[in-house]
Amino acid sequence: MQFTRARDLVVAAVLGFGLTFPLFRAAYQSLPALPTLAGTTLLVLAVAEFVLAFVVRARIREHRVVTGLGIARTVALAKASSLLGALMGGAWLGALAYLGPRSGRVTAAADDLPATIVGVVSAAALIGAALWLEYNCRTPDEGDRGRGQPPTG
Repeated sequence: MQFTRARDLVVAAVLGFGLTFPLFRAAYQSLPALPTLAGTTLLVLAVAEFVLAFVVRARIREHRVVTGLGIARTVALAKASSLLGALMGGAWLGALAYLGPRSGRVTAAADDLPATIVGVVSAAALIGAALWLEYNCRTPDEGDRGRGQPPTG
């Protein structure tokens, strides 16, 4: 399994943007108002994965890993979450790109603008936490092996 590549995240973000921006252009007038905290679900996932990253890091350094399968599942979660964050980040950026220029003229756009900002920030937090979790699931380098163990001799 390889680490998540930046190009994969960029492709997911462009896909999210490419689907959302035209949707907003075509149907914004018929969409309901965006809830301000709509994107916070991504932030909750980001916090959970951020905490999990420190737990996994400590277990690997202290050689308390129960199975490699658990780490593989954690890596799969991290990869899926980073792609979800990129996809949703692109979608929220598509909404922001549509609403931003119109927020000075259209009251509904100005009212929906905070929701898009919360969504973009939450998606970015999820990408960061997922990449941090994935990084902490790697096999320790030789220099890392001595950390967390009492000195001998």
